[in-house]
Amino acid sequence: MLNTITKALIYESQGLKDDALEVYKNILKNDPSNKDALLAIYRLSGVRKSKPIKNEQMKEFFINLNTPEEVNEFKRWLLRL
Repeated sequence: MLNTITKALIYESQGLKDDALEVYKNILKNDPSNKDALLAIYRLSGVRKSKPIKNEQMKEFFINLNTPEEVNEFKRWLLRL
């Protein structure tokens, strides 16, 4: 069976975190530029939970997002983490 984001999301929705992580990792092996898989691995592995938000300016920016351009800027910032 193919490893897809959809398959991983289904595992997540069923509470199968380890299975979802394995699918995301396999996706990254085949496509290292897959940002959805990379972000999901960070989210599921708790990387962000163990690190406090260090950039208070971006935290405030996120809280006050108003335009699509600001949303896109915030997404770009997240991808650089």
